[in-house]
Amino acid sequence: MKITVFGASGGTGKEFVRQAAEQGHEIKAFVRTPSKFPFQQTPNVTMIVGDALQFSAVMEAVSGSDAVVSCLGADGLGKTTVLSEMTGHIIRAMQQNGVKRLGYVASAGIHREIPGLRGKMAAMVLRNVLDDHLRAAELMKESDLEWTIARPMRLMDEPLTGTYRTSMDSVPKDGQKISRADVAHFILSSIDNGTHIRESAGLAY
Repeated sequence: MKITVFGASGGTGKEFVRQAAEQGHEIKAFVRTPSKFPFQQTPNVTMIVGDALQFSAVMEAVSGSDAVVSCLGADGLGKTTVLSEMTGHIIRAMQQNGVKRLGYVASAGIHREIPGLRGKMAAMVLRNVLDDHLRAAELMKESDLEWTIARPMRLMDEPLTGTYRTSMDSVPKDGQKISRADVAHFILSSIDNGTHIRESAGLAY
């Protein structure tokens, strides 16, 4: 399968590229800073340097792919529409290229679904980023794409386990964290197996 990965040089993006390439997928890795991307010489991986805020660059990157994955993140915690703008470009490019399958890494808390004090703190500190992820999610829901949204709890740089919990309407009870590798595993597995289509999944151990 040919997969375009936006945000490929970020923590979760790199894990997705690594796992997908190991499984034999052909990856177009869209990055803004080439020096942060360690897989430039990896078989099955082609690096594309660009800015996802530029529609023409997104359009070119999506062309010829079977699926798209977004691991894009916001710069800082201030008010932003960057994530939803980039997602809008991705959706439009996919529609114009006839690509249906989209995996998107958001964050737990976009629906204010984290209970207790932890949820209140997240809603306060991360409110601008969460709001923009929510706007991106709404754009996906309004589209005709076959999207899957991952809403991970606190992201950790820990090894892949392949064992984690999901919750479609909230977050896993008492779940506190999950590795970036396992978030990438969830998105890749969903694409490979055609599961969790038009679903938003909370992820945690």
